[in-house]
Amino acid sequence: MALLEIKNFSFNYPQSPQPALKEINARVGKGDFIGITGPTGAGKSTLTCCLNGIIPHFQAGKYQGTINLQGASIFDRSTAQLSRLVGSVFQDPEAQIISAEVEQELAFGPENLGFPPAEIKKRIGDALELVGIPELRDRPTVSLSGGEKQRVAIAAALAMLPEILVLDEPTSELDPAGTDEIFRVLNLLNKKQGITVIIVEQKTEQLAAYADRLLVLNEGRIVIDAEPWQVFSRRRELEEIGVKIPQVTRLAGMLGGNDSYTLPLTVEQGYIFIERILRR
Repeated sequence: MALLEIKNFSFNYPQSPQPALKEINARVGKGDFIGITGPTGAGKSTLTCCLNGIIPHFQAGKYQGTINLQGASIFDRSTAQLSRLVGSVFQDPEAQIISAEVEQELAFGPENLGFPPAEIKKRIGDALELVGIPELRDRPTVSLSGGEKQRVAIAAALAMLPEILVLDEPTSELDPAGTDEIFRVLNLLNKKQGITVIIVEQKTEQLAAYADRLLVLNEGRIVIDAEPWQVFSRRRELEEIGVKIPQVTRLAGMLGGNDSYTLPLTVEQGYIFIERILRR
């Protein structure tokens, strides 16, 4: 059984003539690292809101089809039940962090669910260690950098011990160094701790390097669902719908690469590809 299964799912916002999501079908296994990308308005954020309970608990609308988590419908679960299963991280950590100090921020969720103090203390320590920021425990949140705030937001989600971590463009306001830092943390959580990661992201270089599978959305539909090398081999199709192709992959295509199996997705693979070209 898939950890998460979406079947024939469509969603309409109130007063909208067109559905934001159309006939979505996808399966996510435990421990998967799934990237979601696509042009602006494709339905990416709407899909994440369906996964973490914002839809329908806080945003009304009409839906058809099913989204099952651990075999039961997400829409039949309360927000409290969902918060134990799905951790959420949004684009702007400023809008997500509500406490004055880091420790208070991580304690907020478990305290609201009534966990005992000893359990909360352990969860805070474990989450900070997992994200690699134990030294920030007593820091005021206003003193943190953008990258540190996003890591605190991830740690706060992890303190709930979720099955799935859902992130909606968490690096959109970070520089390249901060972006790489967040993806390294997510990769560690995924590979070492077995946490399922679903991330909406426009930065396809990082998706190509870390994701097991990519879902490409366009006009509310999943138009591609495949491994990164399969997705980015469809360069013309991606360019037509407005999805950025990793620079190294684009360069390889310009140099005459056309074999999907050998097209590079990362800088390291690009070095090998160029060496082969030069030898010829």
